[in-house]
Amino acid sequence: MASLSSSSKGKRMSFYPLKDSYGTTQLFVDHSKEGPDLLLLAEVPIESTILIEGTVHTRPLNARRPGPAGEIDVLVDKVLVLNTARAGSLPFVASNPHNVANDDLRARYRYLDLRRTILSDNLKLRSKVARTVREVLHDREFVEVETPILLRSSPEGAREFLVPTRTIPGQAPSFYALQQSPQQPKQLLICSGGVDRYFQLAKCFRDEDGRKDRQPEFTQVDMEMAFVSWGPHESPDTTFPTTWRIGGSEVRDVVENLIQRIWEKVEGVTLPKVFKVMTYNEAMTRFGSDKPDTRFGLEISDVTQHLPPRQRSIFDANNEVVECIVVRKSTDAPFIRASRDCSPESTVERFIFKRDNADSWLSNATTHASLQELGPEEILHVNKMLKLRHGDHIWLARRPRIPKGGSSALGVARLCISETAQARGEFEITKKPHFLWITEFPLFTQADADKDFLAKGRWSSSHHPFTAPMWQDIDAMYHGEVESVRGQHYDLVLNGVEIGGGSVRVHDPSMQDFIFTQVLKLDETEKEPFQHLLHALQCGAPPHGGIALGFDRLMAMLCKTQSIRDVIAFPKTSIGTDLLFRSPAPVSKEVLSQYGLQDGIRPQSSK
Repeated sequence: MASLSSSSKGKRMSFYPLKDSYGTTQLFVDHSKEGPDLLLLAEVPIESTILIEGTVHTRPLNARRPGPAGEIDVLVDKVLVLNTARAGSLPFVASNPHNVANDDLRARYRYLDLRRTILSDNLKLRSKVARTVREVLHDREFVEVETPILLRSSPEGAREFLVPTRTIPGQAPSFYALQQSPQQPKQLLICSGGVDRYFQLAKCFRDEDGRKDRQPEFTQVDMEMAFVSWGPHESPDTTFPTTWRIGGSEVRDVVENLIQRIWEKVEGVTLPKVFKVMTYNEAMTRFGSDKPDTRFGLEISDVTQHLPPRQRSIFDANNEVVECIVVRKSTDAPFIRASRDCSPESTVERFIFKRDNADSWLSNATTHASLQELGPEEILHVNKMLKLRHGDHIWLARRPRIPKGGSSALGVARLCISETAQARGEFEITKKPHFLWITEFPLFTQADADKDFLAKGRWSSSHHPFTAPMWQDIDAMYHGEVESVRGQHYDLVLNGVEIGGGSVRVHDPSMQDFIFTQVLKLDETEKEPFQHLLHALQCGAPPHGGIALGFDRLMAMLCKTQSIRDVIAFPKTSIGTDLLFRSPAPVSKEVLSQYGLQDGIRPQSSK
């Protein structure tokens, strides 16, 4: 039973492609044996659902096609039409790969769009990976536990979806909050002692602006483990350590094993036994991103260290550095034209190193006034240290010495150059997966615009408020040196995309209360939603930690698509609306009154 696609008719034979969820089978009708039902087949509208009986014939070797039914044809004996696709009902023909409808039309009729082979294949692969996740974690003695979706609103970071409840007359309206993640329930589960290793494929909700890799509702592979370590008690004195210097190595081991199994089953690829590790400071310094794409070069170089003492002292006093990306004509030829086409941000300057500006390009920079005081000999020294050659492109910018946020101006420029070169067909990026752990993030931040609505000028948690500090920085935290405190937070990055993040949790109730009260400056009302967690920590909770892998992002990468909407059966649009179910939508005043709410229109913000 399947739907009929376009046909090819001849005098002796007619051919009809029949598509179902497994692929396409070619039917053929011998006109010398036609009966009434076979004549009917020629009149059946495209996309109709039919049931056929026939004889399977093996195709010649040179005529076989890839796919489940590519080696056979079916000689039709009988046809039964189960449901006819009515004329005028089809807004587009999903079986035609050469004329794909626009995004909005396909979203409105998603149930038709899912007839496209590429989307149905994505859903099957998603199911296969979900099964693999469960198999691997069950083998590692994890227990799958469902946790509540309706929780209480709490200041954990992202904007929440609120769900009103019917009220008793005279009482103020009350609301649930849809879980941003199962963070508190899973920690409480571990604190209970009843489960040492937890996981679930959890549905999560965040009221964020839509992007190609974000949806208001999404799925994550959620894990938590008891008795995780707090990291080694020695700190190698190296600028860019290559070792895992935080706790949670047990979580790392489970995740690497899980990812290795998925790639082996889906891609047939054997990944390294251990993934590379890079600190946040190194990632921001070398690549200008906290989720660096390491599949290409164009690394950032520090210019400050090559400047004369006077200029260095000025930048040191301002706690800033000057840095650059050199696109070398000799070794980075695929990126030269892309570098010329990319437009620098307002804080970035671009120079083309030539014979006539070799001793003056840096003194012409507006990045900082002190650079304009540099003499020819001092600039020639910088040229020598940066190994500049005529025809090289130099992208110059300054930034705070201590990296902040998720990217720098040069990090953005680096990605622009690479993406432009790829779009022009001048650079083909490797298809080999580059997995990378990023560790030692700042524990607290004031550089996250998405959290400003809650922080209101206060410090906020870079990850979430339950993340433990590195043991080396505990004293600094208690002495108020908030900016210097690093967290036991780890992100897993694949080809420049964050596919998961987790941390070792605070299990000391006094430390957790200190973070809430003294660092984040939460008042008693803001702390109230966390009182049950604080009490659970007081009852002998074990050290614990966990991680959440973004299942939709992971699937998008495995399915080789840029948008997570291609791996979700019924996704929202880029602005969070659902054109199929026409949601969100207003409700009547009568319904609102049951929840103690009034009808109203939010005023537009003034510009």
